[in-house]
Amino acid sequence: MATSRASGCVPAYSSGTSTPATCASTPLSRPPRPGGQSCLSPPCHEKWHSQCRRGRAGTTAMSTSGFQATAPKESPRWVRRTVPFLRQSCRVPSAPRPLPEISMSCERLEVSSVGGPSGRGQEPSAWAEATDKCVNSTNVHVSAHELAVVPVAPEDVAPHEPPCREQSGQQAALGKNRFQQRSFLPDPILRLKGVIGFGGHSTRWVRRPMRLLACALWTKDGAAVVYPCHAVIVMLHVDTRQQRFFLGHTDKVSALALDGSNSLLASAQARAPSMLRLWDFQTGACLSLFRSPVHVVCSLSFSDSGALLCGTGKDRHGRTVVVAWDTAQVGRGGEAVLLTKVHTDADIQAFKVAFFDETRMASCGRGGVRLWRLRRGGLRSCAVDLGEHHALEFTDLAFGQDLDSCTLYVCGRSGHILEIDHQHMAVQRARRLLPTQTPSGPLPKRQTFSSGPGIAISSLSVSQVTCAVGSEDGYLRLWPLDFSSVLLEAEHEGPISSVCVSPDGLRVLSTTSSGHLGFLDVPSREYSVLMRSHTALVLALATKCRQEHLATVSQDHTVRVWDLVTLQQLYDFTSPKEAPRAVAFHPTQPTFFCGFSGGAVCSFSLEATEVLVEHRCHRGAVTGLATSPDGSFLFSSCSRGSLAQYDCAATQCRVLRVAANVVCQDSLMSPNALVVSGDSRLLAFVGPSKYTVTIMDTASLDELLRVDISALDGTSSRLDSAVAVCFGPAPPGHLLVSTSSNTVVVLDTTSGRMVRELSGVHPTACPSLALSRDGRFLLTAADRAIKVWDYLMQANLGCQVYIGHSEPVQAVAFSPNQQQLLSVGDAIFLWDILAPNERLPPGSVRGSPGAPPACEAGPGMRQLEDTVSGADGLPRWQVPVPSQASPPRLGPCAGLPEGGDGAFSVSDDEGPSEESHGPKGLRQASGSALLVKEADRVVDAACGAAGDSWGLSMPPHPCGQPSAQSPRRARAQPAAHPDSCEPFMSQGKASSLAKVGQSVSSPPASSERLHLKAVVGYSGNGRANVVWRPDTGFFAYTCGRLVVVEDLHSGAQQHWLGHPEEISTLALSHDAQVLASASGHSSTASCGQIRLWEVPGGSCRQLISHRDPTVRALAFSPDDRLLITLGYDGDCTLALWSMSTYELLSSTRLPEPVHGVAFNPWHAGELACVGQGAITLWLLQQRGADVSLQVHRERIPEEVRAGKLTSLCYGAMPLLYCGSDTGQVCVWDTHACRCFLAWEADNSEIGVLLCSGVRLVSGSDSGRLRLWAVEAMLELRRKGSGARSSSVFMERELTLDGAIVSAVFHDSMDMGVAGSVAGTLWYINWAEGTSTHLISGHRSKVNEVAFSPSESHCATCSDDGSVRVWSLASMELVIQFQVLNQSCLCLAWSPPSCGRPEQQQVAAGYSDGTLRVFSISRTAMELKMRPHLAALTAIAFSADGQTILSGDKDGLVAVSRLCTGMTLRVLSDQRGAPISTIQSTSKEDGDFGVEGTDLWLAASGDQRVSIWASDWPQGHCELMDWLSFPAPALMEAPGCPVPSLAAFCPWDGALLVCAGLGVHREVIFYSLRHKQVVEKIPLPFFAVSLSLSPGARLMAIGFAECVLRLVDCTSGAVQDFAGHNDSVRLCRFTPAGRLLFTAAHREILVWDVTGC
Repeated sequence: MATSRASGCVPAYSSGTSTPATCASTPLSRPPRPGGQSCLSPPCHEKWHSQCRRGRAGTTAMSTSGFQATAPKESPRWVRRTVPFLRQSCRVPSAPRPLPEISMSCERLEVSSVGGPSGRGQEPSAWAEATDKCVNSTNVHVSAHELAVVPVAPEDVAPHEPPCREQSGQQAALGKNRFQQRSFLPDPILRLKGVIGFGGHSTRWVRRPMRLLACALWTKDGAAVVYPCHAVIVMLHVDTRQQRFFLGHTDKVSALALDGSNSLLASAQARAPSMLRLWDFQTGACLSLFRSPVHVVCSLSFSDSGALLCGTGKDRHGRTVVVAWDTAQVGRGGEAVLLTKVHTDADIQAFKVAFFDETRMASCGRGGVRLWRLRRGGLRSCAVDLGEHHALEFTDLAFGQDLDSCTLYVCGRSGHILEIDHQHMAVQRARRLLPTQTPSGPLPKRQTFSSGPGIAISSLSVSQVTCAVGSEDGYLRLWPLDFSSVLLEAEHEGPISSVCVSPDGLRVLSTTSSGHLGFLDVPSREYSVLMRSHTALVLALATKCRQEHLATVSQDHTVRVWDLVTLQQLYDFTSPKEAPRAVAFHPTQPTFFCGFSGGAVCSFSLEATEVLVEHRCHRGAVTGLATSPDGSFLFSSCSRGSLAQYDCAATQCRVLRVAANVVCQDSLMSPNALVVSGDSRLLAFVGPSKYTVTIMDTASLDELLRVDISALDGTSSRLDSAVAVCFGPAPPGHLLVSTSSNTVVVLDTTSGRMVRELSGVHPTACPSLALSRDGRFLLTAADRAIKVWDYLMQANLGCQVYIGHSEPVQAVAFSPNQQQLLSVGDAIFLWDILAPNERLPPGSVRGSPGAPPACEAGPGMRQLEDTVSGADGLPRWQVPVPSQASPPRLGPCAGLPEGGDGAFSVSDDEGPSEESHGPKGLRQASGSALLVKEADRVVDAACGAAGDSWGLSMPPHPCGQPSAQSPRRARAQPAAHPDSCEPFMSQGKASSLAKVGQSVSSPPASSERLHLKAVVGYSGNGRANVVWRPDTGFFAYTCGRLVVVEDLHSGAQQHWLGHPEEISTLALSHDAQVLASASGHSSTASCGQIRLWEVPGGSCRQLISHRDPTVRALAFSPDDRLLITLGYDGDCTLALWSMSTYELLSSTRLPEPVHGVAFNPWHAGELACVGQGAITLWLLQQRGADVSLQVHRERIPEEVRAGKLTSLCYGAMPLLYCGSDTGQVCVWDTHACRCFLAWEADNSEIGVLLCSGVRLVSGSDSGRLRLWAVEAMLELRRKGSGARSSSVFMERELTLDGAIVSAVFHDSMDMGVAGSVAGTLWYINWAEGTSTHLISGHRSKVNEVAFSPSESHCATCSDDGSVRVWSLASMELVIQFQVLNQSCLCLAWSPPSCGRPEQQQVAAGYSDGTLRVFSISRTAMELKMRPHLAALTAIAFSADGQTILSGDKDGLVAVSRLCTGMTLRVLSDQRGAPISTIQSTSKEDGDFGVEGTDLWLAASGDQRVSIWASDWPQGHCELMDWLSFPAPALMEAPGCPVPSLAAFCPWDGALLVCAGLGVHREVIFYSLRHKQVVEKIPLPFFAVSLSLSPGARLMAIGFAECVLRLVDCTSGAVQDFAGHNDSVRLCRFTPAGRLLFTAAHREILVWDVTGC
């Protein structure tokens, strides 16, 4: 993405020399620029967007974009050079720690609600204007008309306490009303969670236009940075990206300063008179608030001790003023004391207090450098004699950090850097930065200080060994203090505004005027972007329902897409000519729409990062944009009154209708100008005049209702107009309208009748409003205030007011998961909603029936507050959670997690992409929820009596063996989230193994022609079926009936085969010498099977038969002497086995379903079970050879609110953690047999719990994996009923691609492996907060595999709608193309004759009749057409690769031209039966007596095969032969018809090989020349798949009986192989025949073929 330069450093000239100094000039490669963005070449038809900048924001210098692109001229790039001092060890960052939470200032008021127009009251304005007053108070005073407002207290201050100095500045101290007005709880209901933005106000560079303050400071430990975001000051932890806020300013921050000990933070705001705040940096409390004698403060500087604060600025007449305050007593309860104020004629651009002497200062500016001295309470200054440099404009300065140094470094706009001896007030050295001369240019002439263009330097910062320089050419350069050569340099997207070296000198912070904040890590030479920002007002926003994505448009002419979890920018689109005005996401596809000021409406692809289509049906600026929640329609309106309707169901949206003079032309710009109801039936907007609101049918645009807003209040003397509209949830079907009279009226969408009215909502018209999906909360925004209303209150409607934006709020909205709200204006604010989750039906309102939601809800709500527990000792259900940024959420079009691995994934228009991962350096996309089929529970009728204890003593089994029990089968039912308590179900098979044993021919191991090389897939429907020992490196998991042992370093696999059915669970002994695996019953045995494997050798030590049809769980005792097994609900038996004799010691049939079992690690004789409504503790008692189990049963307390416990794990003695089906985790004291603590750890069933020491991991059916800090649990146990959950913190959270079914972690819990129901294994690194794909297969049945001609890659397709491209060498996923809501049924790879190898293509056929062609090199879809109305079942390329043959379920064969996308002809000769096979090969023209160079066949399900000869360029196609066979009378597997298989013989082009045709189980060889069958090979079963090896005369045949047969067609020898868990419905040799791929259901086996 970037090119290396021969000379990358900038020459540094010394004042006494005429030759450039020595500099490094070794050509080095450039890694990507810090921003990580890329520039894509737009299509030739683009207009304004031909200059669009598109890309994906990265976080490190070494991360690469998933797009092949050319970096623009201004793109950041890097030059890396040898740095001698970089050999020093890098400081290890401290562990993330929770930061103090600061709440936003809040106001409360109530507004009357009346039922009709006559009831409109003259309520006071709801606007509270914040004003700063120079009084002895530490609080922000907010004045309002008769408002009952109380200060917002932190958690340790009661809300009723009066304001005091110790309160933080953001707690508004407001006078109470004479009567207490009512508000809703909790109060406050919002907490600021995150801010996306950077910059404040600045008056620097007075000769140039004002620009945003873009400075940032390091904390003392170098772990966090402090920067302004307009009126908010943000502290950002650079490793965890956790934000903490200093709130209280009412205007943009113009200056910041931090003392040397990080005790005091000083800030000033821009609006005159300038107010200063002094903060306790550790707690965030505002210690002092005072007015500056300076009209506008431009800069602040602390002394190192924090006892002196100096500030510079301008007075009312524009003169420069320097002010000094004594701040020594501020931290002790005192005030800042003004020491002196001095006017000066000198220009000051930078002012610093010396760190070594707080009485000395220095300043620089236009025309000079001055040294200052504070003496006897007065400030005096003296100018430094600069000689020939006296006319330069200086921009920044820094004192040398060496205590013995007397050097002051000063930089200027001319590129000069002066070294000044501040003791002798003399210039020691002068250097100038000049542009680099290109190697191809003319030789440079000798340049003096007065000639040549210098590089304007805006900022510098000095450490003990280096000097960091930021310049307006966008470069950050790191120099040694002798400026001999550039050590490191990084190019940014815009001019650098400030640089700051961390106290340890290992990191360099840089900011740019384009709103970028990042830092350069010197030891690793990597650049990390901390924050990106719009540089102008944000106008509108849109959220993605199925993802945590946010899109915003701004006056800076950019459209940006953000990740709401990480607050990082994902994409950036720039329009240099037309400003974006409105934005909307497609509900299901990875696209969004944007409307522009010139009238254009464009559709953008987030996968291809390009403009898909542009429509110009508007003549005015686009004022509104909305999509229907079902994804069918897009609507846009413009300032000239036109309304357009688009069909956006397809990728290329098209215009359906355009109606003129429908929308209001003179209405205010509002993001709520155009809205669609939640059921996608109604469209509402303001128009045709501003006094009316119209409701239309979304499909037909028929006008259903028109309401005259001006006529609603007949008593008003002026006309009321509509400003914004918003639909409520349906039912009841309401439309909310904001009016110009500061009122919100609620209309019935059927009758137009006014249902409710909210008067005096804001002092000005409200341009944006939003109603939560459940109808609980209403958001309104006007000017700089946000109000949250309890919409469910029918009378005395209460609200809370929140301020924080420094400019008018442009739009508000709820996040997709309804747990946060968003507000945009000067920046993007993300607020947590602290209201408890009332678990209402999605999309419903209290008292109304539920309605389906428009999108799925996200993670459960988090809340900081805790309440005192009751007498039972059980606390509230919400757990305090640190406000750090959540880890990346895997959703559609999700970005690549920092440091993660990923595979490029392309998703088509049917929906967002599913999750895929693969080799490094490729982008990943993420997936939606997976529907899996699980069986209903079978509950035994014999249940024990309810009570606190069963009171039973279980004797040993009389015979030492379990008794026979008839298995119970459960019917399969689909479930949106697999229940971890539901019985394990082997993948549905239609085959029977009863006759396999007597029909197969297993070869001796020494003569096997096939050797299993690799297995692709993981059994996601198992439970606890992955084991890992980090100390030994042993890693094993299950795939079907195989135990796969994989070396995580080399990727080599071992395969342990022996189970007759799919394996349900695994367990590894504590000494890691024995692995136990369990499988279900088979057709030949009614009992389950348990195998004990020797880990070192991989041999099966012992085979045990279990009475239960399927084993749910296995567990070894701590001393590995015992093995416990637990059966499923159908015959739930708890069995205890001896590991020395392998005999059954005890067997107990449980009266109720039990969902988990675990041994007590601290006592080998104790174990616990969890199940329906109770926990059961067992004690093993052994007398000689007899073993008995004493049992105690304790019911779940009612306060836990859990119907059943689903998982368990032991913690520190005597703690036992249990997860429930409702998401609670309860903690039990096993000594006292009581539950003393519980908290809501998730909002769905917890199927996995693991604990080690003071950390607990929980995994739920929602796919969330959470890490909890439980170090205080033993102390809470001692408190008993006084235990509170406030000591339990969630440290990290990751969301995987499906319900979590298994997990194993290192003892430190820092890393581990987790398995999901989607069939994916993930490597979890909690320290980095990343999840990395280890093993991944298809989610459902694999239908086809195709190979590249060079055999470097293969492609597979599946019913899950994905096409995946794999590397044959490593079997790692490289690319994924995803189409949701469709199945991909067939696949073909373009032949080598179609063009250059890099232009390879893959054609795929789908269940909706579409055919898509994907480019492998471009990782993009090149063509989509629909030649069929029915599902495509077979596809093939012609010999030249320019024609595609496709067959469908109805028996039609279509011939399509690849270059045009046109269907040339449709052959219906085999209509009535699905086409099962299409194959094409080449032949000589005239061969077989027919013309044409292509020979192809089509086989259909009615036992017919047609052979054709064709010449597609000439349009010639001729039927050459026709084969028809009688159908078999009996099917081997009812419901699964035998497919018709046919293929051209690769070693004899005149032979046709067929199977599945006729009534006999055989393979026939048919001669095309002699028109007769020449050979037959009998088979034991009907073949369901067939492949012939091009490298040897071998034939592979798959059977529905889970058997693969290899036939040597030369000798007639046959070999049969087991290993699959389902019908082998796919087998394919690679083009050279060295590998054989077989697939059964979703598992793929790769075999090495010997003798080729």
